[in-house]
Amino acid sequence: MLRRLLPIPVVAVLWSVLGPAQVSPVPVLAVHGARYADGLAVEVVGDPATAATVVVLVPGVDTTAANFDRGLGGVQRRAPAWQARQLADRAAARRPAGAAPVAVVAWLGYHPPRGIRLAAVREDAAATGAAALLRFLRDVPAPRLVLVGHSYGSTVIGRAAARLDAGLGGRVTDVVALGSPGMGVDRAADLHTTARVWAGTAAGDWTRRLPGLRVLGAGHGTHPGDPAFGALPLPVDGVTGHDGYFVPGTGSLDALAAIANGDLDAAARHGH
Repeated sequence: MLRRLLPIPVVAVLWSVLGPAQVSPVPVLAVHGARYADGLAVEVVGDPATAATVVVLVPGVDTTAANFDRGLGGVQRRAPAWQARQLADRAAARRPAGAAPVAVVAWLGYHPPRGIRLAAVREDAAATGAAALLRFLRDVPAPRLVLVGHSYGSTVIGRAAARLDAGLGGRVTDVVALGSPGMGVDRAADLHTTARVWAGTAAGDWTRRLPGLRVLGAGHGTHPGDPAFGALPLPVDGVTGHDGYFVPGTGSLDALAAIANGDLDAAARHGH
């Protein structure tokens, strides 16, 4: 069924990067995805082969194939598959007349740390995830890519950032950190990418309480939401807690949709 629903190049990407798929039949033109026995997962909303922009969502700590659809603890807003659908729907609703469509991919191609333990304050998993993410992105057939990392997922993107330009020919135009504990550096300039770097952290997000430093391999550096980091501010009005960035009606979802459509002025205006 997956071969009938997705273009052959996309199927090849998913197979080669994530391994043999465990796919349930889905209707034509619906959300397509794959879940894997080793705990990895991917959800594809739209057609990456024809989209002008592909947005790739990278989730964080405690995300598994088992909760990829239902969310950690059964909380839907925490589910990457649900988040991808919300962003794709909002981007489609905001797409200017005649503009090419946007596809959204929720990508769990690495094993995030489990719980807020030593592995979560170190970057071993992020380094492994960054290498897998770069391999995946090289084969995504789109002229423009936008990366969105939630929580530890932003740390994964931070570890990949310095290789985005050379490895992907400048196709990554924007990088977004949501509720980020840090991207492994102290300043956006230290990511060494020409992509625009955006960051937003809600007032009630617990990551605000984490120390923004790195000591002996622990910690992830300055919070991207800190003005000293130098990221473009992503509006977060209406966001509740650590997992509300993709909830309809929030400034963050509207801003992400605007970025996906290349409307950067609108992305900056939301919430002001």
